Amino acid sequence: MSQARPGDCPGPTWLNINVVGTSGSGKTHFSRRLATALGARCIELDQLFWKAGWTESGDAEFFPRIEAALADGPWVLDGNYTRSTPLKWRDASTVIWLDYSFLLTLGRAIRRALRRSLTREELWPGTGNRESFRQLFSRDSIVWWTIRTHGSTRRKYESCMMDPQYAAIRFVRLRHPREAEALLASLPGPPSTP
Repeated sequence: MSQARPGDCPGPTWLNINVVGTSGSGKTHFSRRLATALGARCIELDQLFWKAGWTESGDAEFFPRIEAALADGPWVLDGNYTRSTPLKWRDASTVIWLDYSFLLTLGRAIRRALRRSLTREELWPGTGNRESFRQLFSRDSIVWWTIRTHGSTRRKYESCMMDPQYAAIRFVRLRHPREAEALLASLPGPPSTP
C-alpha cells in the first residue's frame, strides 16, 4: 500500500480513481470536479444503484451496471458500496478518501438534505427520486445514515489502507476540505485533444 500526500498532484498513473467517504462528505461534488480536471468520466454509484421510487437494485442488477460503467477508462468513481469493492477496485489505481470530521460531515448532510427538499431536484435523471422534508426526519434519511455510519466508515477505510490485498492501490486520505481544494488546485487541467 502506498499512501500519497494530499498535495501530490494526480497524473495519468492515478487513474482510475474511486472517491469514498461518509455520506455528506461531498464525494459527488469533488468527484465531478476531479473528473473534469483530469479529463475523465465521472461515474456515480448511487445513480447505478437507485431505481425509480427509491427502489434498490439487487447485486444481480447492480454489479453488471458497475462492470459496464467501468469498462472504459479513465474514470473517477463516486461512492462506497462495500460489497462492490472487489469489482470497483480491480482496475483502480487510487482511492481518495474524504475523511472529514463528524460535525463537518453532518452539517453538510443536513444542509444538502434541506436544499434538496426545498428545490425538489431529481437526484438521478429518469428515476423521479427526490428528497422531502418527511424523509429528512425519518430513520431512513441521509442525515441518520451519516450519524450511524461515520465511525464505521472511518474504521473500514483505515483497515483497507493496511490490508495487503490492496497493496497496489494508492490511498489519499483528505481530512479537511482545504486539502481537497489544494489537491484540485494542483491539477494542470484536462489534457487537450489533438
